[in-house]
Amino acid sequence: MSSFKPTINRRQSTKIYVGNVPVGGDAPIAVQSMTNTRTTDVEATVAQIKA
Repeated sequence: MSSFKPTINRRQSTKIYVGNVPVGGDAPIAVQSMTNTRTTDVEATVAQIKA
């Protein structure tokens, strides 16, 4: 997991759940991917996107 700390302030919001994924509030930003490769494997992910 990355230790990136944003330098911007997030506005306050209410945390809700979409399925079992928390969104808003103090939840970390969630990103959904349609690939079935590890997104850290850039070459394989780009190849899948281009296919």
